Amino acid sequence: MAERFVTFEQDGTVGIVTLRRPEKFNALDIPMLRALETALEEAELAEGVRVVLIRGEGKGFCAGGDVDAWGAMSAADFQVQWVRFGHRVFDRLARLRQPTIAVLSGHALGGGLELAAACDFRVAETQVKLGFPETSIGVVPGWSGTQRAVRRFGAQTVRRMALGGDILLAPEALALGVVDRVVDTGKGLTEARAWADKIAERGPLAIEAAKLMIAVAEGEESAAATEALASGFIALTSDLKSGVDAFKGKQKPVFSRS
Repeated sequence: MAERFVTFEQDGTVGIVTLRRPEKFNALDIPMLRALETALEEAELAEGVRVVLIRGEGKGFCAGGDVDAWGAMSAADFQVQWVRFGHRVFDRLARLRQPTIAVLSGHALGGGLELAAACDFRVAETQVKLGFPETSIGVVPGWSGTQRAVRRFGAQTVRRMALGGDILLAPEALALGVVDRVVDTGKGLTEARAWADKIAERGPLAIEAAKLMIAVAEGEESAAATEALASGFIALTSDLKSGVDAFKGKQKPVFSRS
C-alpha cells in the first residue's frame, strides 16, 4: 500500500519519481521513505533511463518530515528509525547513477529542501518558498540540511535559513545558488523535462563518470566513487575477461595489460 504514495514511471530516456501525498503536501513518513527508496531503485535499474526527475503531486513539492510520524518517537527510535533511515534514503538519491532534477512546483521546506538538495539540479516555479524551519519547533535539520546543503549552497545561506529562520522565495534562492532555474507558475515540469532531454542527448557513460568525479571533488563521497570509477575502467579491459575465463576453466590467467 505504501508504494502508491511514491511512484516511478519511465518516459523514454527520462524517469519520473513522484511523491503522491498531496493532502499532506507530500510530507514524508516512514512508509513514504520506504516507497521512495524502492522508486529510486527502480529508476536506477530502468533500462534506458538517463535522467531522473523528482516531483511532488499537488501544491507542494515536499513539506518535510511529517511531525505526526516522528513527534511521539522515543529518542532511540528517532535517531535510528527516523534520522538514520532518512539519511540512507537521501544518500541513495544523491548517489543515483543518473543526473537528477528536483521539480519544485510547490514549497520545499525542512526535509523537502534536504530532498531537493540531494538532487543535482533544482528547477523552481516563481511562487515557491524554500527554507529550514526546524529550529522554530525545537529540532534541527536531520537529513543532511547542515551537511550536504552547506556543501551545495554555502554555509552562510544555510545559516540564514536554519538559524535565522529566513524563508527564501524562488528568485532569491536563484541568486544564492539554492536553485538553478526559476520559471513561471505551472511551467516547472515542462522546463525540467526539456532540460532532462538535453542532458539525455549527451554520452551517458561520460555523464555518469563526470557526476561521480564531481561528487568526489565536492566531498559527497570518495571511497565508493573511487572504487566505482576504477571498477568501471577495469570492466572494459581484456584482463578482466581473461581472469574470469581462467577462473571458470580452473586455469592460470594470462594477462596482457589491455
